[in-house]
Amino acid sequence: MSEIRLTHLDDAGHARMVDVTGKQPTVREAVARGEVRCSETVMTALREGTVPKGDVLAVARIAGIAAAKRTPELLPLAHTIGVHGAVVDLELAEDRVVITATVRTADRTGVEMEALTAVSVAALAVVDMVKGVDRSAEITGVKVIAKSGGRSGDWRRPD
Repeated sequence: MSEIRLTHLDDAGHARMVDVTGKQPTVREAVARGEVRCSETVMTALREGTVPKGDVLAVARIAGIAAAKRTPELLPLAHTIGVHGAVVDLELAEDRVVITATVRTADRTGVEMEALTAVSVAALAVVDMVKGVDRSAEITGVKVIAKSGGRSGDWRRPD
């Protein structure tokens, strides 16, 4: 069996940033999803718009978009790329807020980390905004659900 070469490690086993200089820019997209599980009290306040800190969904949406654009500042080995589009959707389900981020670029590397960062920070914003109503809100299930473009092509998480 051949040895697996990890691209983020050099020959000595030290972390490094992968050199993408030789790659051609292509259109790439990633979709990530996560949830904030909330109590019935929080969900009622979200539906009625009575959370004391204000419009939770608007704040979380903007926080997620801003986070997607700042991913390389947070993840040391992430490349600085042009984020050409970022959509963060928040949906109120029965006992949770479902957050979906779709991030697009036309660059040399993918946007999976940007989509995950967008969902994670949007979820943190939800928790920050509702903690005065109920501190039990819980972030769960943050994951990439689809990606397209680049050398590895399209991928979708099985249901």
